Amino acid sequence: MYSIKKYLSLVKFSHTIFAMPFAFIGFFLGIVHRQAFYLNMPENNTNVAIQHTYFTHQYIAEKFVLVIICMVTARNAAMAFNRYLDRHFDARNPRTAIREIPKGIILPESALRFVLINCLLFLLTTYFINKICFYLAPIALFVVLFYSYTKRFTALCHLVLGIGLSLAPIGAYLAVTGVFGLLPVLFSFAVIFWVSGFDVIYALQDVDFDQSQKLYSIPAVFGKINALRISSFLHFLSAACVILAGYYGNFHALYWIGILIFTGMLLYQHSIVKPNDLSRVNIAFMTANGIASVVFSAFVIADLFIF
Repeated sequence: MYSIKKYLSLVKFSHTIFAMPFAFIGFFLGIVHRQAFYLNMPENNTNVAIQHTYFTHQYIAEKFVLVIICMVTARNAAMAFNRYLDRHFDARNPRTAIREIPKGIILPESALRFVLINCLLFLLTTYFINKICFYLAPIALFVVLFYSYTKRFTALCHLVLGIGLSLAPIGAYLAVTGVFGLLPVLFSFAVIFWVSGFDVIYALQDVDFDQSQKLYSIPAVFGKINALRISSFLHFLSAACVILAGYYGNFHALYWIGILIFTGMLLYQHSIVKPNDLSRVNIAFMTANGIASVVFSAFVIADLFIF
């Protein structure tokens, strides 16, 4: 049990709350779209009738479990790889020196084995979902693992992190439908700008350290004031994406209530973090964004099935 707790702490398992709800949006959106497809087909179409019969509650439940496994294993691999790759920087940074690898709680070799195991589990799980997910799985893994290198050469590392998490709604939608759709892509763009925006806020804590180690981040390159402005702009783009998705998807009242809460949490985190006062960064990072993700997804999914 202690060993499990060590690895859960290594990958900050509680932070799964950020992307997982958007995966649920993609998943249930896929269910609604697939059901609509079957309902609009002629009743005498034998192939479609067979597929519709296969689209049972058991089938949906199995897909749902597989999507969750994919989300957990991909994120575990990405976070553990990040901790492995950054272990020397983490050891020199007072804020991160308490992490598992610098403190010797988990050996670097053990962390790397954990990464490989989760990568294999992720690939194996996508094999049981469908062909397109399996074929695209290596690309998804490359994106989420590549992020760990980006802080060494570009301040756009925050956007790369956003791209990695944005694969959640698209991947979950593909798991159900096997095809791409514009609506889950809009949600993915919302995730890109939302995640990169709050990651910029989180990076404010390490400005001095990043500059001393020649590491790149938007706060380290542009300064705290400009970084907060850039974060605000990214969050504006995120809000614009969910609004556009609302119009394109013909959502109803619950969706728009969800948007009000989502944008409210974005505004709230910018109201409590100031260039000269970073004492509430963790509240902005974890609490505000956790509420934004969970509550928004709950309203979106409810809107899909109630109306």
